[in-house]
Amino acid sequence: MPVWDADQYLKFQRERTQPAIDLAARLRLESPRRIVDVGCGPGNSTAVLAKRWPKAELSGMDSSAEMLETARESQPEIHWFQSDVTSWKPDTRYDLLFSNAVLQWVPSHESLLPRLMSFLKPGGALAVQLPMHYDSPLHYLVKEVSELPEWNAQTAEAREALGSESRSFYYDLLAPLSSEIELWETKYIHIMESVQSILEWFRGTGLRPYLEALPDDRERARFEAELLERYKPAYPLQKNGKVLFPFRRLFIVAYR
Repeated sequence: MPVWDADQYLKFQRERTQPAIDLAARLRLESPRRIVDVGCGPGNSTAVLAKRWPKAELSGMDSSAEMLETARESQPEIHWFQSDVTSWKPDTRYDLLFSNAVLQWVPSHESLLPRLMSFLKPGGALAVQLPMHYDSPLHYLVKEVSELPEWNAQTAEAREALGSESRSFYYDLLAPLSSEIELWETKYIHIMESVQSILEWFRGTGLRPYLEALPDDRERARFEAELLERYKPAYPLQKNGKVLFPFRRLFIVAYR
């Protein structure tokens, strides 16, 4: 996992939070009593849950102390705790486990998601949103740059940091464990100020493992400059100078 920077992540807070709003709105849980935001980050998705179910006992869990510090400062009334989802063993069951754009950082979904389902009460829900941008220029161009001779060896591990499976995989995995399952995809079209803004967006998430793999700021600047040059033709300017930035996401809701 990369070292997280809450300020960098929240530069695009509205765009990053909208999928959490959409996922929470789709859930058919009238009054869940116990909720955990799994991988809560700086708390923007947790705030969505607090607004949707104000009477619930709500917790936010994350592996990053930096993210949790930001979350506590903005919402001290919520219970925040540090844990790794791969080793987390709650002592009680929940009505809702909510995970917005987190599990792509975690391997072995074939064992992870059934494990999370086991932490639910009967009738509870596992709600997951996963970025599915791996066939987009955002993702394949950074891999292309990372494979250049000057960076290939250093960034090999970074190329494996992010990943998810197909919608068919998640259906086959979760359907036997669920009383009902819903899946849908949404392609968000973000309107960005410039191609540089897309790079700034990615710097807060998927670009971080690549940058952290490089030895110094000079190499990081060179890497970003090369990537920006490749992004420019992939994300052309509109007539008013803005840039359209499509971003596809997969949503999964499994009711136990």
